[in-house]
Amino acid sequence: MIKAETVGEAENIANVKMDKILNWAKDNKIRFNEEKSKVMVMTRRKRKEQNEVVVYVNNKVIPQDQKLKNLGIILDYKLNFREHIKYIADKCRKLIFQMAKSAKLNWGLGHKALQTIYLGGIQPLLLYGAPVWIKAMNKENNKPGS
Repeated sequence: MIKAETVGEAENIANVKMDKILNWAKDNKIRFNEEKSKVMVMTRRKRKEQNEVVVYVNNKVIPQDQKLKNLGIILDYKLNFREHIKYIADKCRKLIFQMAKSAKLNWGLGHKALQTIYLGGIQPLLLYGAPVWIKAMNKENNKPGS
């Protein structure tokens, strides 16, 4: 992660840092896969400015994206976590639909089995990474007009 006043400054710093990291990796016989690497400009600024950066790994340009998945949490360029919440909601919706299909009044899974599935499958999905994204969600909900 690079912090800078302008996108151009961030690009320069990122390329210098990547050179240092790649030299360290070479000395330690580690190779980074540029195909799996991505770069993202994160900002909360409202004004329009250049958001395209060119960062190199192994002399190849790293593709730029608007969102990245890291350790199961989807980070978007504004750090509002809308993409992460949408992804988790869709995943939970599918699980709940599957539970509903198998839980009928006269047959299927009983209350205890459904509770076990919820506590073991759905609740962990909903809460995973909450310390990271919960403050951003609180800010979203406290905006005027929300």
